[in-house]
Parts: sequence; structure tokens; C-alpha cells
Amino acid sequence: MKSRPGVELTAPPLAVGGRSAGRLADFVALAKPRLNVLVVATSAAGYYLATTGRPALLPMSAAVMGTALVAGGAAVLNQLYERDTDALMERTRLRPLADRRLSPLDGWVFGVALASAGLLILAVVSGVIATLLALATIVIYLVVYTPMKRRSSLSTLVGAVPGALPPLIGWAASSGTLSVGGWSLFAIVFLWQIPHFMAIAWMYRDDYQRAGFPMLPVVEPDGRRTGRQAVLYAAALLPVSLVPSMVGVSGQLYFWLALVLGTGLVALAARFASHRSDRSARTLFYGSITYLPLLWAAMVLDH
Repeated sequence: MKSRPGVELTAPPLAVGGRSAGRLADFVALAKPRLNVLVVATSAAGYYLATTGRPALLPMSAAVMGTALVAGGAAVLNQLYERDTDALMERTRLRPLADRRLSPLDGWVFGVALASAGLLILAVVSGVIATLLALATIVIYLVVYTPMKRRSSLSTLVGAVPGALPPLIGWAASSGTLSVGGWSLFAIVFLWQIPHFMAIAWMYRDDYQRAGFPMLPVVEPDGRRTGRQAVLYAAALLPVSLVPSMVGVSGQLYFWLALVLGTGLVALAARFASHRSDRSARTLFYGSITYLPLLWAAMVLDH
């Protein structure tokens, strides 16, 4: 298109705005907002369940925000480290750093800023124990789990530790202590992650093999150990999920609901173990992501 004399053609404002919006969306995606929904929910529940009355809204919100920022920062820095392997996997190749829509410097600055802001908020509002737990989340996730993913299938167990710390951070921020109730919340999320991750590892085993990650279905393609791990940890989760009722965190209604939900999850894991297919793995996956919010909702409502 030619310009008339004296008339300067400029880029349409929407093009600039569109690029800015796209860049903003990429930064949001880096922080894994879907993962942070779980972080926010479990840390808020941990805070609430540690109180005996109505929790103070501002300190609770600050604790949840700090935990979410730490988790988001760790997720960004993890993707920075794994950008090359993410580019090899169908499931992750379009992530902003893997797809080179954002630079490594963008990821480094953004990740450090999020994690630092989260730690600062927790240090100011939530106390030493909550802050140290959040710091442990970053260290275990980035220094231990992320490099270990390329070396051993045991990385799944290690990665479940930082994934289970948000409810304990919320508990510590509320009560200032690490008591049995708080540790039971940690144990529930820790054990839940294993059947959940086994289902994911089976569904995306070709992706993991292509990227060189020695996940259990890659190391042992027949899937027998993958199925056994899913059943073992789902079965261990069943009695552990009843502990909050036994220590007074929740009541008898929660106890029976947890028993029903846990039995259902064990059944799905057993079905996957006996019929190792993408369909049974997907059923276990969806069952696990249904189980956890229902369990937490029952625990909170019957507190």
C-alpha cells in the first residue's frame, strides 16, 4: 500500500497492542496458572484448617499470595532450565521459553522476581517457619528435582515433596508451628501426586522418551511397576487421608467422605495397573484431579 504525499503510514495500533498482549500472556503462562490454582487452594486450606476460629483475611491472603509467587517463580526457573528438552516434547514444545517467544533472560528475571517477592511477603507477614518451607520448595524443586529428572525415575518422588509443601506453608503461616495436622495435609498431597503422575507418565511416555527423561514407563515399557506404584501410593493415601479427622482437624462427615473417595481412587489405580492403556491412565488422571478438590472441600466444610 502506497502513501499519499504528506501522509505517513504507521503500524496499526492493534498490532502493537496485540504483540504486548501476547507477550503478557506468555509471562502468565510461564508461571503455570493452572498449577497455581492448586497451590492457592491447598495453601489457603492449610491456613484455614490451622485456625480455631475465623482466620484473619489479610494475613491469610498474604500467605497464599506469597506461596503462589514462590511456586510461580520456581515453575518459571524450571522451564528456563528445561527449555531445550521442552522443545522436544509435543506436550511442552509451545511453552514460551521452549518456543523462543521469550528469551532466557526474560525467564531468569521474571522467575527470580516472582520467587523473591513471594519469600519477602512470607518473611514479613507469615513468619520464619513458613518462609523456610517456601525456600525449601525452591531449593528442592530446582536444585534437586529438576536435574534429577534427566537421571532417575526416582525424581517423581523427590518432585512430590515441593508439590506437597503449600498446605504445610499455609498451616505454618497460620499457627506458627508444624504439628500433626499440618503434616497430615502434606502427606495427603504427597501421596496423591504419585498415582496422578504415574498416569501422566504413562500417557506421555513417548514424549518423555524423546526428551531423554527416564520416567518409569520409559525405563520399564511394560508398565508393571508404573501400575504397582499407582496402586501402592493410592492405597497408602487412603488411611492417611483419614488422619485429619482423627486429630481433630475435621469431623466424622469428612472421615466417611474421605473413605469413599479414597476407595474410588484405589479402584481406578488398580484398574490402570491391571489394564495398562492410555484409556485407563486417562481415567485415573481425571479421577485424581476430581478426588483432590472434593477431599479438600469436605475437609474445609467439616472443619
